[in-house]
Parts: sequence; C-alpha cells; structure tokens
Amino acid sequence: MPHLYIAAAHRSSGKTTLSIGLTRALQRLGLSIQPFKKGPDYIDPLWLSRSTGRPCFNLDYHTMSCDEIRRSFAHHCSRVDIGFIEGNVGLFDSVDLRGTHSNAELAKLLGAPVILVVDVRGMTRGIAPLLLGYRAFDPDLQLAGVILNKVGGGRHEANLRNVVEHYTDIPVLGCVPRTSGVEIAERHLGLIPSNEALAVEATIDRIASVIVDTVDIERVAGLAQAVPFPDWDMPGDADAPPAPTGSPVRIGIAQDDAFGFYYPDDLLALEQAGAELVPFSPVWDQMLPDVDALFIGGGFPEYRMDELERNASMRAAIADFIIGGGPAYAECGGLMYLTERLHWDNKVARMCGVLDAEVAMHERPQGRGYVRLAETAAFPWPSLAPFAGEISAHEFHHSAIIKPHPDWTYGYEVQRGVGIDGRNDGVIQGNLLASYAHLRNVGGIDWTRRFVAHIHAVAAGEAAG
Repeated sequence: MPHLYIAAAHRSSGKTTLSIGLTRALQRLGLSIQPFKKGPDYIDPLWLSRSTGRPCFNLDYHTMSCDEIRRSFAHHCSRVDIGFIEGNVGLFDSVDLRGTHSNAELAKLLGAPVILVVDVRGMTRGIAPLLLGYRAFDPDLQLAGVILNKVGGGRHEANLRNVVEHYTDIPVLGCVPRTSGVEIAERHLGLIPSNEALAVEATIDRIASVIVDTVDIERVAGLAQAVPFPDWDMPGDADAPPAPTGSPVRIGIAQDDAFGFYYPDDLLALEQAGAELVPFSPVWDQMLPDVDALFIGGGFPEYRMDELERNASMRAAIADFIIGGGPAYAECGGLMYLTERLHWDNKVARMCGVLDAEVAMHERPQGRGYVRLAETAAFPWPSLAPFAGEISAHEFHHSAIIKPHPDWTYGYEVQRGVGIDGRNDGVIQGNLLASYAHLRNVGGIDWTRRFVAHIHAVAAGEAAG
C-alpha cells in the first residue's frame, strides 16, 4: 500500500493547510486517499476528512500501543490508493531527550517516506544546513523530499532551489509562495473547524489549485507509490470486536457548527456495539429526536452561545431528558452546554441548566494536553472486562467551571491533568457523565461498549442513577 508522511521543521509552518491541498490535488489525479493525523487532534482531521471524502483517523502513541497503530493504519489503508499521514509539531520534537513518540518515530514505525514542509521566510542559504542536519540526525528516516512554503517571490525561489540542489540530494517537490492566499483562519485550537467555516469546498479547492500550480503533485504520488507496505504480521479475526448483545439503542449525537469533536473510529465502535447514531443540532433543531441516550461531544459552544441560548426548546428538551433519568455522556464543550450559564467576551448566555454551576472562558488554556485518570467507585458504566491501571485521555479547554458544586460526585480522580478542579473530573448526576477529558476507544478502555451497556442497564432499571 503506497503511503507518505507530511511533517514540518516546526509547528505553524503551514503543514496542515498544505496537507489539505495536497490530498485534494492527489484526488484530482484519480487517486483515493485515506488520511491520518498524528496525536489527539479534532480540527485538522475535520479538514482532511472534507478534502478526501473519507474519515480521518488519529494515530496517537499516548492512547494506542504500537500494534494498535499499525493495525488501524493497515486496516483503513486496505482499500485506497494512498495512505496520507499528517504529523503534528516538528518532525523530531518530543517531550524527552530520545525523541520517543515523535513524528520521526511514527514515520519509521509505519515505514513511511517523509516530505518535510519548511517555512522559508527570511531564509536562503541557511536552508542547506537545516536539511543536511535533519537527514544526518536520523539516517534511518526516509526523508524523501521537501516543500518550501511561504516563498517570497521568483528570485527567492530560484535562490532556494539552487542552494538545495547544490548542497543536498533532497528533491524540492514544490515552492508555495507567501502571497498565494493559502491560509485558513485560526483560533486557540488551531484552524477554524471545517464544520464552522463558510464555503468549505471552495476553500479546499482554492488551496488545491495553488498546490497543483506550485508542487509537483505527480512526483509526490510517485514517492508514495514507490514504497512497499511494511510486512507486518497483523492479527486476524481474534481481534475483531465482540458482537453486540441486546436490542439496538438509538444515541442522539450533537453534530453542528457548535459541536463536532468526535473520533470517527469511536463512532464506528459505538455502531459495532449496537448503537444507531442519530445526529441532531443543539443550534438549529427545536426538539430532540426519539432516542435512548445522548452523546454531546466537544466543540466551540462559546462561538454559538447566542444561538444556543435562543433555542430554548432544545435546551429544555435536553434538560428534561437528562433530569428525567435519560443516559447521557458529554465531553468538554458538551459539559459547558449542560451548565447554567456560559460567560465569554463580556457576555452571558443561558445554557441547559442540568448542572448547578456556571462556566467561563479564559484567555489562556485552563487544561491542556494528555491526562491520566483513575475511575472512582462511583463510576456509572458497567465493567465488561478486567482493566487495571489508569485511563489515558486528553483535554484542551479554555473554559473552567465557576465554583464547582461541593456535593458533586465524580467518576474520575485526575492523576495527571486538570479536569474540573485539578483533582476530579467526570461529574455524575443521575445517569449523566460529563467531563473535560476526551476518551478514545483504544488501549483497552472500551468506553463505547460500556456506554451502550449503561444505556441497556438504564432501560432495564438496573443503573444506579
């Protein structure tokens, strides 16, 4: 299976925007592209999903074992022409001295050739020692080519090409000019999510047209196709998820321009566990669909706080469902939406009022990065298999609960991270679990089957809530 890895010398090099354009440009060659994103990201995968027409899957060392990463990559690449992995931060960046879990290590794990994106503003001859250093730093890495981004003009491009060709043997695959308009508006988590951005397809096509004009896209495709797929001894049917038990359940899932942070493999896992996912919009729909449970994921409710407040019938319907004992799960933005009020930018808006607290947005992140959690004895979802140790998850929120209620019951003790108050996360109220942590259905956590089992238990009158 042909595949390639897009990385950068450092963050904010334009790598994601170029990846969006590259994947659409490769599609224009008649190739099917399966996108992947390194790390616990939601926003870049939303864009890559739109540019390719396929769900973008995350590959994350923190929550997945190496075997899980290989298995996910091989499975999702099995019916496409090219597997396309977009890295995060810099190629060699890592939290430890040895570069554990860096982009370079993931590229080597997957046997992927790396195309390096370099922001060359203010750079000419200095590009040579940078590239030579990157190649020499890890000779086992397949550094297959470079795309020079934010080039100043024709003379700047000519100088850069001459330097790279004279001092290195690394192919220059393209030079994207700084004035090309290849950019997407950003906010505190990175790019504006594609579920919010206006004229998404026009934006992607505009970026792709620039890429076609400035990057040798056929040579990029050739680099991917020249690399044999790694000869992995992949597990067989023994690792398939167990068949669902009990009758199907209908889970209402909040999906609109306020809520859209969901991992596609988790949604698949919910369906495999026996759930039918029923999308609804807290912004635009007036009433809930006929469902057995709710899943309100992350997003940016603060940017739709006025519309969310005006939709009083939906807020009331959600409150009635949860307060009446309906099972529900909320993450981050969903947690915010379930509080009494949301404070942001000198404005206050009413939310659902399920949780007796208010939430405020802050300029700086209140919780950011990987977290580790331990379930408390009060955790509401049934255990389906022995699971020892901590839960690996992540959080990224600029909001914080104003004076968490002293009588709240929590489902998690925070071993690493912030959660709701630095010590606890996962508010339990009736059959609701609402947390700042974002779970993934990997690493033995199996949260999707447990949530479905909880829904069945509530229906049978067996749940503690």
